[in-house]
Amino acid sequence: MRCEEVFESIYRNQPQSVAFCPYRICPIGAHSDHQYGKITGFAIDKGVHMAYRPKHNGVVELSSLNFEKRAQFHISQVPPRQSDWADYLRGATVMLANCFPLHNGISGVIEGTIPIGGLSSSAAVILAFLSAMCDVNDIRLSNRELIETALKAETDYVGVSVGKLDQSCEVLSRKDHLLYLDTRDDSYELIPSSPDMKPYEVAIFFSGVERSLASSKFNMRVDELKSAAYALKGYAVDGGFENALEVPYGRFVDARLRDVPRDVFERYKDRLPSMWLKRATHFYTEFERVEKGAEAWRNGDMQTYGKLVFESGESSIYNYETGSEELIALYEIMRETAGVYGGRFSGAGFKGCCMALTDPAYRDKIISGVTERYLRRFPHMEGRFSVHICRSADGVGNALRV
Repeated sequence: MRCEEVFESIYRNQPQSVAFCPYRICPIGAHSDHQYGKITGFAIDKGVHMAYRPKHNGVVELSSLNFEKRAQFHISQVPPRQSDWADYLRGATVMLANCFPLHNGISGVIEGTIPIGGLSSSAAVILAFLSAMCDVNDIRLSNRELIETALKAETDYVGVSVGKLDQSCEVLSRKDHLLYLDTRDDSYELIPSSPDMKPYEVAIFFSGVERSLASSKFNMRVDELKSAAYALKGYAVDGGFENALEVPYGRFVDARLRDVPRDVFERYKDRLPSMWLKRATHFYTEFERVEKGAEAWRNGDMQTYGKLVFESGESSIYNYETGSEELIALYEIMRETAGVYGGRFSGAGFKGCCMALTDPAYRDKIISGVTERYLRRFPHMEGRFSVHICRSADGVGNALRV
């Protein structure tokens, strides 16, 4: 059942509206936004719907079609983190209330349209919820305010050291455009698909394995990148090259690899522990891939863009060292499948799904071929593995069903 139907069965009333936030993919630029790098991405036409009505007593009461536990709390007494799916709603309420007076709560039902894992479902839930809460409280947020509020819900309340890639893709994206974003200064370009570009669609291959960012090695990887940045700054200062740094040597918490130019990295990289060297190598090579990818898209060169996506996936596996056994297998299968321009695992990469840009003419062969090869290797995923064909979409907003 859809969230609207479930809402009516629970509350014996129609929802006031249905908020929608799309999921996102990031073909190139993975694992770099928290280092203030550049990314390219899309919103896709699958995501989170939320049917809702205001509750004038200030209570937030939400059910999910994807999780059993119901969320319930008052806008003026948000409990501490509970380590469940509703933490994202609690965090969003706290961050919104820090900036605006809240008068109304909300009753609602949330529905995710693709299995969770790798498409930034957490950010999509937060953004759909924020859209609804703003609606019932007559609050108008700019795109930047919406992104920052959603980001703080994850970093400051839930405790995951994400950057703003997810929120930016899900807010700023436009259908048939590639989002090219600099996460350091929030400048961005929406690059239209060239009429000369080969046709493409987005294939999502869900591995059947779910994951939680907060319990994964995600935060550890972010700390490793910050450590590399801090060390490189220290080496530059000791070597008399402090003026080469874009941001001066300072507190550890503020260290980001974007502050350290590539030539400083090349000068001192051999001093880094091997683990930090691998992480930093991914950042600098991914930065170059993003810039090359944006240019390829601008030129309508899908072949080059897809090749860069595959290279991004390879670097994430061998330099960033993410990717579960299932996702790495999917990545290898995609590389050997005709009609796949480029692909990689999506999101943190520890579990979840892979995404691919594919030629629509090969759709059926891609679905059957990838499915057969994956299930031959992981037969226990029968009934859990799934394939979803998507297209690019506009960012968050209230959307009617189609």
